[in-house]
Amino acid sequence: MKQIKFGNREIGNYREPYIIAEIGANHNGNMDLAKEMIISAKEAGADCVKFQSWTPKSLISKEEYQNNQVYNDSKKKHFGSLKEMVTKYALTDEQHRELKSFCDKNNIEFASSPFSVEEARLLNDIGVSFFKIASMDINYIDFLKEVASFKKPMIISTGMATIAEIETAVNACKEAGNDQIVLLHCISIYPPEYEDIHLNNISMLRNTFNMPIGFSDHTIGTAIPLASAALGACVIEKHFTLDKDLPGWDHQVSANPMELKIICEESKNIAKSLGNYQRTVSEAEELKKEKFRRSLVVKRDLKKGDILKKEDLTAKRPGTFIAPDKMEYVLGRELNTDISEDAILKWENLY
Repeated sequence: MKQIKFGNREIGNYREPYIIAEIGANHNGNMDLAKEMIISAKEAGADCVKFQSWTPKSLISKEEYQNNQVYNDSKKKHFGSLKEMVTKYALTDEQHRELKSFCDKNNIEFASSPFSVEEARLLNDIGVSFFKIASMDINYIDFLKEVASFKKPMIISTGMATIAEIETAVNACKEAGNDQIVLLHCISIYPPEYEDIHLNNISMLRNTFNMPIGFSDHTIGTAIPLASAALGACVIEKHFTLDKDLPGWDHQVSANPMELKIICEESKNIAKSLGNYQRTVSEAEELKKEKFRRSLVVKRDLKKGDILKKEDLTAKRPGTFIAPDKMEYVLGRELNTDISEDAILKWENLY
């Protein structure tokens, strides 16, 4: 499997997951809020904060603006027209550079999803470690090839995509000379029904494409992203907000700082606990055997010369002498000394 690094961090299945706090447009066009969110994500333990890079012209057509389409069922969280929201939430080139510099100073990775080649070029110019391709663009093959041509790692979300579409996207990137690809299992509903999440797709994608597989989460809470860690997800992307009641598209399905901290801390613990397929007994468990296992004990007073029978023996703690699974080597043996009731039987007690 191809070695992939985001900055200095190596990415791989069943390792400590790389946690992306998806700020997206949750900064609401406010740079002070964006910086506050970056600091909060860092304090929660996230490896990266990710934004979204578009202009009012690069993402949505004039006709769509005229229809004033609503991209979220939570209408009460909207303000004004679609064009007003897209315009307010768009980051300028200078704001991109300012946020990247701020992230560098605070030792957290800056990333963004470009929605046009021009924005991808901007992100490449300011030095992102990887590109994130949104689910909506998995079938935008020319765009994928353009981004792949930068020869930087690519994260591709698979929401709404069939296996055939995922395969086509992967092959397009490889044809452009880039095989540094991480796929994210994703359900592009905000939030999805639990029965529609299909976390087992993480394993399916891993087996199908033989590459690092992560999870882009749109559920509410922490349970599902943590479950993805138990399935070996290499990346966990979770929408992030400081206040779920703020106006905007994604605040309601985002993790707050406490939830993000839980995801960051517990996913790392889960990764450590996965271990490997080889059955091992730790040193701590070996020591515990002496206290918690049993040894053979005589059930009544016995005399020297008595022949041991099964009804003469039971097993009790501690486990430091003759183990009960060695009873067959004891039965029929002659005692070389008297032994009192409830005494632990020792090999030296036998001829």
